Amino acid sequence: MLNKVPRDVLLLRSPSEDGGFDKYEEAFRARGYRALSVPVLETVHTNIDKLSDIVRGGGLISQQREGRDREYAGVIITSGRACEAWRIVVEQLTVGDSDGREGEAGGWSMIPFYIVGQATAAALSAIHDSFTSSRFAPKDIRGAVESGSSERLAHFIASDLSARPDGAQGRKLFYLTGDKNRDTLPKILADAGIEVETLQVYATQGSSRFEEDLGNALEGVQDLDPNDDDRWWIVYFAPSSAKHVMPILSKQFDMPTTAKVEGQKAVTFRRARLAAIGPTTSTYLESELQLQVDVVAPKPNPDALAAGIASWDGKQ
Repeated sequence: MLNKVPRDVLLLRSPSEDGGFDKYEEAFRARGYRALSVPVLETVHTNIDKLSDIVRGGGLISQQREGRDREYAGVIITSGRACEAWRIVVEQLTVGDSDGREGEAGGWSMIPFYIVGQATAAALSAIHDSFTSSRFAPKDIRGAVESGSSERLAHFIASDLSARPDGAQGRKLFYLTGDKNRDTLPKILADAGIEVETLQVYATQGSSRFEEDLGNALEGVQDLDPNDDDRWWIVYFAPSSAKHVMPILSKQFDMPTTAKVEGQKAVTFRRARLAAIGPTTSTYLESELQLQVDVVAPKPNPDALAAGIASWDGKQ
């Protein structure tokens, strides 16, 4: 049975950023748990100088064999992080730089930006709203309504290029990526005979603030008795950050490791049980970190995860 005080759940993920209720936290609260989300990853921008050089060129590609320059047929952006990279460069090139201001012909404001989803469209539109007179700011934004995934966007781009009257189908596209982008989109475009130039502009890594953020989150939890045997669930959402957070979690929790040395004593009053969002994450925790995982969500969504943990607790 559950304790009278709701059992605490630590979610190793970033909470919702849209200002509304977090679906994972709400799924646990609905079942009598108290859930905390602590980010375990952070994004760092890469190749900003190289991106700046390309953006400064106004969308022109040097074609030495043809003896003239040609414009990119378009820019592909599929994430908010890539939008942030573009915004950084636009701000650098525009503020205090007359070359980026109104009066310059052409530029990126004349080149289509192909994007996935309304959120990405809104982020790009915000750049244009902030730098309306800049030739580096995107203006022609396409695909938000038609595409909700990289695959659908690729097919939309192929169709759009073939319908354009400016000879776009014979020119290359410029694709801003992260370190974990799949090759679905460029492969579909390549199969359609469309050349894509990629540039990685961001990467994800273990959060440098995780230890501080975790400490602050735990300090904010009420009703904790240092002399009581406090039980927690810790939920992992991806293998990528698990190794990074393990030594930090071990300072705050008695982790259920299968490789514990005989006679080893817990260093904290917090005893943890582990859950994983899916089998890939669970396998990594068990095989690579020698951790015991008690619950694997049958489906990777909030209700399935919370129900799985509640079901496990109900059997104890």
